[in-house]
Amino acid sequence: MFGILLRQDIAIDLGTANTVIMIDGQVVVDEPSIVAIDASKDKVIAVGQEALLMHEKTHKSIRTVRPLRGGVIADFKVAEAMIRGFLEKVPGYRRILKPNLRLMICIPSGITEVEERAVRDSAERAGARETYLIHEPMAAALGMNLDVEAPEGQMVIDIGGGTTEIAVIALGGIVCDRSIRIAGDELNADIVEYIRRTHNLQIGERTAETIKIEIGAAAIDIDEPPPNMQVRGKDIMTGTPRHISVSYREVVAALDKSISKITEAVMQALAATPPEIAADLVEHGIHMAGGGALLRGLDKRISQQTHLPVKIAEDPLRAIVRGTSYALQNLGKFHFLLVKS
Repeated sequence: MFGILLRQDIAIDLGTANTVIMIDGQVVVDEPSIVAIDASKDKVIAVGQEALLMHEKTHKSIRTVRPLRGGVIADFKVAEAMIRGFLEKVPGYRRILKPNLRLMICIPSGITEVEERAVRDSAERAGARETYLIHEPMAAALGMNLDVEAPEGQMVIDIGGGTTEIAVIALGGIVCDRSIRIAGDELNADIVEYIRRTHNLQIGERTAETIKIEIGAAAIDIDEPPPNMQVRGKDIMTGTPRHISVSYREVVAALDKSISKITEAVMQALAATPPEIAADLVEHGIHMAGGGALLRGLDKRISQQTHLPVKIAEDPLRAIVRGTSYALQNLGKFHFLLVKS
């Protein structure tokens, strides 16, 4: 307990869709990255899961905000409040001496210096004494127990809520990478648009997310196809509630364009890879992490496109925060992985 009073090291995967916080290898917070605000008082009333329950169901006095878009902070003030709200959910946080709070946050490899500064400032204003940043592909590699210092090349794909990070790493650095803002949120938007256009039914983000999880797929030829799903929404023509049956094949059609953009980015990263490192990938293959890695058939589709074996992390949703936590626990060893301020 006295150690907690002296200092606390906290690793944060500050994601567009979900935020995961880990301390000493244990997940202590795993909640949606969303905030509910009382508009009349401009005051935060809920953060995380409680705020998600209000999303798309609020009245004029309450609004819900997702402060991150495309993997970066879109609303500085709300992001600061969200980080502080999540930190307050950490067991023992109120006993921590705030001047001794150290945070490490993973960020997309393709963000700008201004966007990096926004992350640092939000963390510092939320109470951090020291803030370290690490790129998501490197954190994912550590979280999947890859040897980031080895001379052999490794390819990592992290498909989150706002961005897809593709990187080839070797000797403790990123040899080449691609960061595209096609990920979970875009896939949800594809489903919303497909249902509206094909079935004249209006659904919300939460329903689209459920469809993606329950029956979503990246290819038709998958093992154990899921059964059709009953989807409820509002009829565009009449404005009345209605339900329809949606098959996984329809979801494949809805997601095809965005999935093609992801596979195209993977091919671009491979094209930019030096020959000797490309040869390493034949043996080591591609490693996938992030929530998008769980989309049925995506690993198979990428493997068919690249002619390389594709391996999904044992716990893809938490691989990034696990790697971030490991880097924070071993700052002296992995200082070269940190993003310079």
